[in-house]
Amino acid sequence: MDYSKFLDENFDVKEWVNGAFRSHKDTTVSKDQYATNLVMKLQMFIQEVNNVIEDSSQQALQNLPRVMREIEAVRQEAALLQDQMRLVKQDIQKVEQDTSQSMQTLLKLDGIKSRMKATSDALKEADNWTTLSADVEEVFLSQDIQAITAKLVGMQQSLQMLVDTPDYQQRCQHLEKLQNKLETLLSPQVVAAFNAQSLEATQTYAKIFEDINRLGQLYKYYHKCQKVQLINHWKNILDTNSDDTFLEWLTSFYDHLLSTWHGQIKWCSQVFRDPVPILCDLFTEVIKDLDPSLDDCLSVYIDEQGSNVTLISLINLKQVSERFSKSIESAVEYCMSDNPEHAVSLLDLQKSIYAVYQPYLSKYKHFEEVALQCELDNIRLDHEEIVDSIGLLGESVSKLMSSAKKANERCIQFTDGFGYLYLLEALKMFYISYCREFKRVLSNVRAKCYIGRQQEDFEDWSLFQQSLRMIQICGELIIQTEELDKTLINNIISTLGKYFLPSQHSPLKETTDKKTGKKVSLFQRHASLLLEDEADIEILEEFVLKLEEGDTPSVLSDVTKEMFKLSQEVHKFGFDIVFAQLKKHLIGMANMEVWTSLSAGTAITSDLPAFSLSPQEYITKVGQYLMTLPQLLEPYIIQDNQAVTVALQHGRLPYTEDQDIPEHSADLWLQSIARGTMFLYSEEILKIYELSPHGTKQLVTDLDYLCNVLDDLGLSAEQMHDIKQLLKAEPDEFRPLASRMPQRLANVISQMRNIEL
Repeated sequence: MDYSKFLDENFDVKEWVNGAFRSHKDTTVSKDQYATNLVMKLQMFIQEVNNVIEDSSQQALQNLPRVMREIEAVRQEAALLQDQMRLVKQDIQKVEQDTSQSMQTLLKLDGIKSRMKATSDALKEADNWTTLSADVEEVFLSQDIQAITAKLVGMQQSLQMLVDTPDYQQRCQHLEKLQNKLETLLSPQVVAAFNAQSLEATQTYAKIFEDINRLGQLYKYYHKCQKVQLINHWKNILDTNSDDTFLEWLTSFYDHLLSTWHGQIKWCSQVFRDPVPILCDLFTEVIKDLDPSLDDCLSVYIDEQGSNVTLISLINLKQVSERFSKSIESAVEYCMSDNPEHAVSLLDLQKSIYAVYQPYLSKYKHFEEVALQCELDNIRLDHEEIVDSIGLLGESVSKLMSSAKKANERCIQFTDGFGYLYLLEALKMFYISYCREFKRVLSNVRAKCYIGRQQEDFEDWSLFQQSLRMIQICGELIIQTEELDKTLINNIISTLGKYFLPSQHSPLKETTDKKTGKKVSLFQRHASLLLEDEADIEILEEFVLKLEEGDTPSVLSDVTKEMFKLSQEVHKFGFDIVFAQLKKHLIGMANMEVWTSLSAGTAITSDLPAFSLSPQEYITKVGQYLMTLPQLLEPYIIQDNQAVTVALQHGRLPYTEDQDIPEHSADLWLQSIARGTMFLYSEEILKIYELSPHGTKQLVTDLDYLCNVLDDLGLSAEQMHDIKQLLKAEPDEFRPLASRMPQRLANVISQMRNIEL
C-alpha cells in the first residue's frame, strides 16, 4: 500500500479509497473481504505510528534536562563575551584619546621638517643660481650650445625654488635675456635646418627649445621658412600662368598645399610632438597673407565674368575650395587625437579658406534673384495668337519648376544649405514675377477676346475651352509648387539637419568658444564658415529645428497664396467668357419703356391677371442660354482632371462661397453663373426709375420665368425672393413687409412703385 499520500496537504479520503480499490486486481477476493483487509492494514499502520510517536516522546523527555543545561551554559558564555567586548571598546577609546595628542605633535614636527628641507633646498638652489649665473657668460663665449642649454636648464630649475624671494622678477628677466641670447645664437642655424629639412638637426634644436620652454618660438621659425616658400609658389603660379583664370590658379595652388601637407605631416611628426595644429596654423597664415590676396583676385575674376554668370563662377571656385577643405579635414581626422586644439586649429584654417566667399554669400539672395530673373526672361509667355500664348503658358510650368530646382542645387553647392533662407526669398520674388507676367498675358488674352464689349451674337465656346486650359495650367502650377515646397523642406532637413545629430565623424565637434565661453554647437561651427552674422546663424538654426519638429508645414506659403490669387483671376476670366452673353441681355433692361407703360398694346392690363402676361424677349434669351449651359459646359469640364480640380479648390469662382467641390465641377460653374445672373439682374432692376402697375406685373412675370428656369436646373433662386415679394405686395401690405426687408431694397422699390414708407 502507498502511505505517502497521507503526507499531502490536500489529501482526499475518497480519492485514496477509490484508488486502493482500483488497484485491486485479485478477482478471487470479494470487495467486502478486500475492504476488511484494508481496514485491518490501516489499523496496524496506525498502531505502528503510535508506537513511533511514543518512543520519540520518551526520548525527548529524557533529553530535555540535558538540553536546558546546555542552553544555560551558552547564555553564560554569551554574557562573558559581551563583557569582554565592552572592555576592548573602552581600551580602544583610551588609546585614541592618548594618541591624538601624539599625532598632532608628530604632524607639527613633520611640517617643521618639510619647511626646513624646503629652506635647505632653496639655499642650495640659490647657491646653485649664483654659481650658474657666474659661469654662464663664460659658457656663452665658448659657443657650446649643449653646455649653454644645460646651464639655462639648471637656472630654470633653481628659479622654480626661488619664487618667494624678493628679487624673483629680476632673476626671471635675467634668465629671459639669456634665453633670448641663446635663441639669437641659434636662429641662423635653425632657419638653415628648416630650409634644408635636416631631420637630425631640427630634432636637436626642438629638444633645446623644449628644454628652455621656447617651443612656440621654434614653431614661428618653421612657419616663417615654409610660409616664404608657399607664398613664392603662389606668385610663381600667377607669373608663369598669367593667361589662366583665377579658377585655374586656385586649383593649382590648393593642389600644391595639399601635397605640402602630406609631405610635411610625415616630417613634422618626427620633429614635433603634435604636428597637426602647427601645419593648420601655417596654412591659415599663408592663405591670409597671399600677395596678391585671394579677395583681390576673386574681385577681378568676378568683374571679368559678368553679372549674369556671377553665381556660376562663384560656385565653381567654391567647389575647388571645398574639395581642398574636405581633403584637409580628412587628413586631420586621420592624424588627430582627442586634443581640442586640433579642432580649433582646423576650424581657423577652414574659416580662412571660406573667408574669401563670405562677402558674396551675404549677397547670395541678390545673385540668385539675378540668375532666376535671367531664366524667367528666357521663358517666352506671349504670342500674337491666343492659342499659342496659352500653349506657351503651359510649356512654362515645367521650365519654371526646372529653374527652381536648379536654384535649389545652386544653393546647396554655393552655401552648403546655409543660404536656404536667402533662396526662399529669391524664389518668392521669382514666382511673384512669374505670376505678374502670367497676369499680363491673361490681360492680353482678355483684350483679344473682347471681354466686356457688347457684341451682337458674341458666343465663342472655343475661348471658354482656352480659359479652361489656363485653369488647368494654374492647377499644374499649384501642384508643382506644393511638390517643390515638400522637396525644399526635405532638402533643408537632410542638408542641415545632420548637424543636429549626436554622432558625427567630423573633426569639428561641439566645443566652447574661447572668447565668449558659450557652447558652440556643431551646426553653429559649420555655419560660421560661411555666414558672418551670428544673428543670421541663430535664425537659421531655429528655422531648421522648427522644420524638423513639424512646426513649419510650408516654406513657400507666400508663393502658393500668389498662385491661388492667379487661379482666382483665371477662373474670373473663364466666368466672364460664359457670362458675356447673359450680361449682354441684362445690361440696359432698366431703361425699357415697358416699365412705365400702362398697357400691353391697346389693352388696359392693370386689371388683368398676371398669367395673361408673357415673359419678355430679354429674359427668355437669358433663360434659354441658362438651359443650354449644362450641355455646353459638360464637354469641357473633365471630371478626372486633377489639375482643374485643384485649381478650382484654390481659385474660387465668382459668386460662390468656400465649400467642397461637388462631384461634377460643371455644377459649381452652373451655380456660379446662375448667382451672377441673379446678382446682375437684381442690380439692373434696382436701376429702374419708375414702375407702372403694368410694368410691375410684367417684371414679376419676368422674375417668375427666371425662377422657373433656375428651378428646372436644380438651382436656388432665393436671391430674387425679396424683390418678388416687394413687387407683388399690395400698397397697404407694402409697409409692414418692407420693415422686414433690406433697407436699400425696400426704399428703391417703394420709389419705383410710388409707395410711401
